[in-house]
Amino acid sequence: MEIALEVSGTAEDAYELRQWLRGDPELRPAVVPLVPASPAPGSMGAFGTVIELLLQPGGLTVTLAAGVLAWLQTRRGSQTVTITKPDGTQVVVTSQGVRGLTPESSGELALEVARALEEPARQTSDPENP
Repeated sequence: MEIALEVSGTAEDAYELRQWLRGDPELRPAVVPLVPASPAPGSMGAFGTVIELLLQPGGLTVTLAAGVLAWLQTRRGSQTVTITKPDGTQVVVTSQGVRGLTPESSGELALEVARALEEPARQTSDPENP
């Protein structure tokens, strides 16, 4: 499963998160090289950088979530990491949302994020064929 992390801010912020994740021996092999983020329609350029990870289904999502949360807790200012699954589902985590969490609360949030990443793609119902 290919997971993309987009970091708000500078390319340096994305590089630092990438290095943080590569510091985990379990995640190191899953982290692929940095690629520039695609600019939003109508914008003048990319505001962040995409970090891509290749994860086995059901594997390392808790480790990834915990790593992202821990990195955000070390940041000053406001940072946002958007985690995108192959089906387009996104999980957004902000430094303001995780700053000050207890270790227990951080662990619980990491499990929630991991569960959101592991959920199968949601099927939209066909109004003509419910």
